Amino acid sequence: MIGRLSGTINTRSNMIAFANAKINLGLFLTEKRADGYHNLQTVFYPIKLNDAIELNDATETLCTIKGIDIPGSSADNICLKAFKNLQADFNLPNQHIVLLKNIPVGAGLGGGSSDAAFLIKLVNEKFNLGLSVAQMQDYARVLGADCAFFIENKPVYAFAKGDEFEPLSIDLSSYFMVLVKPPVHVSTATAYQHAKVAQPKTSLKELIQLPLNEWKANIFNDFEGSVFKTCPEIDEIKTKLYAAGATFALMSGSGSSVYAIFDKPVQLPALEKDNLVFYGV
Repeated sequence: MIGRLSGTINTRSNMIAFANAKINLGLFLTEKRADGYHNLQTVFYPIKLNDAIELNDATETLCTIKGIDIPGSSADNICLKAFKNLQADFNLPNQHIVLLKNIPVGAGLGGGSSDAAFLIKLVNEKFNLGLSVAQMQDYARVLGADCAFFIENKPVYAFAKGDEFEPLSIDLSSYFMVLVKPPVHVSTATAYQHAKVAQPKTSLKELIQLPLNEWKANIFNDFEGSVFKTCPEIDEIKTKLYAAGATFALMSGSGSSVYAIFDKPVQLPALEKDNLVFYGV
């Protein structure tokens, strides 16, 4: 499901939203917090790779998941948690949530967070709750650090735990983007445990303003060092993307997907043999 960034279809009793993924244009882990989390600097950038979420009137509230398998029970799905939080505050009628999963799971693409955020926006619209952007972001923040980003769904410089934002004027639409998801799982907890933490000499907020051809030498993902040691195949994908002519390539989030920015469209059949490859995202 590629080609649209996001959107909503309203047919009164049922509504559909298309929740898009994101990539991290750089990720610096700056310090460990007293609460166990990490402060970081990153740039969230939305891409055109979507899940679909349908909200239907029902006699009981439940969640049905189709498409890519999600580990665990649907009763614990983040969309259901988001709805029940709103239902408790606004006495909403029961709904049947149908999630068509297309964004790879455990890929550093924020798919689950996006699903929850778009569910919040869907509920706000369907039931005319009148929630502001800030209020919807507050509901999203309790579900995940990057969840609030998807409420406005525009490029931002993110800091603190990754849930505080400053808008950025950045547009990569004139480039061709490729996303590669290898068949490996990266544990976020393990990635954090072994990643190095340090204050950068220059803020990512400043570095992202450099010309794209200077990003390779200046913009990094602090998770790559630890993740590449345990999953060298991810490092190999990044190397192959640069060999294919990418101007910039980086692992997204804590992995395992790697994206690359090209000046013109490409096809990478060698990478398609063992990985999921998405073109033009």
